[in-house]
Amino acid sequence: MLVISYDIADDLTRSRFNRMLLKQGAIRLQYSVYEMVNSKRIVDNLLVQIQHFAKRFTKDDSIIIFDVDKKNLVKYGSAIHMDQDIVFI
Repeated sequence: MLVISYDIADDLTRSRFNRMLLKQGAIRLQYSVYEMVNSKRIVDNLLVQIQHFAKRFTKDDSIIIFDVDKKNLVKYGSAIHMDQDIVFI
């Protein structure tokens, strides 16, 4: 599971980054914090796309990606938590 946090100054770049995260299946936890639980292939694809965004950054922009073990994760509050596995038959 990845937790992705960003601070991007440019409105257009920030909006595009937000849309890209949502298209890849990330879940918004807070305004600039997302949770990503997906297959290794999709996560690797997302990391490549993030690297492309980072090439356009100024000194004021940043993205932080935390690789979190779900066993050690504790959540509090009313944010959306999608911790249950979904099985489609």
